[in-house]
Amino acid sequence: MTTPGGIAPSAWDLPDPSGAPAGEDLLAVGADLAPGTLVAAYSQGLFPMYVSPDQLDGAGAGRTDLLGWWSPDPRGVLPLDGLRITRSLRASCRRYEVTIDAAFEETMRACADPARDSGWITEDFIAAYVRLHRLGLAHSVEVWHEGALVGGLYGVEIGGLFAGESMFHRVRDVSKVALVALVDALGGQSAHRQGRLLDVQWRTPHLASLGVVEVPRAEYLTLLRRAVALPPVLGD
Repeated sequence: MTTPGGIAPSAWDLPDPSGAPAGEDLLAVGADLAPGTLVAAYSQGLFPMYVSPDQLDGAGAGRTDLLGWWSPDPRGVLPLDGLRITRSLRASCRRYEVTIDAAFEETMRACADPARDSGWITEDFIAAYVRLHRLGLAHSVEVWHEGALVGGLYGVEIGGLFAGESMFHRVRDVSKVALVALVDALGGQSAHRQGRLLDVQWRTPHLASLGVVEVPRAEYLTLLRRAVALPPVLGD
């Protein structure tokens, strides 16, 4: 594939998710977090996350530094016209200031806070995605209150795909405020959203309450092929 902005192509042969067994989420282990590798991965339906020891068998078991490449089946997707906004959430949206790409690394580090349950965002990941951000391919949405960063999210945009990676909040509802702002930026209720894809990896009960649905991997890959052919919005 052609990588954007003159980024060197990946040196790795990543797996094709279309040939993966149904219901199998972890498709490969190894490779790197170079820009070309990340672009290739997201463009074909994969994303990286370190593999925990209990997810490995054989010689790799017990290691904590192995990079896994994931393609969930089914996949969590938020239709851009399907976000559920309650009355209280609308009130919260009016209460806070929202920016895009004003504090990418700070937002990512907040998502990586070791006090949180998820611990997969390491310094290697931060360095890799900050590099993508500088290349115009990774973006953050920040929520502020009285000059303090109180919530946000970040992800990767390739064409019409926005692959959400993580979100955080320090005040109730502010991660949802960031999500509302992201959906609005991607087209929201307008015709501009046509063909765009907001990927959230897995549907959790919390995300389901916001309108996230599950789609089979084959359907996701069809949607993905259409989306990546579109021009980006945030990276313009």
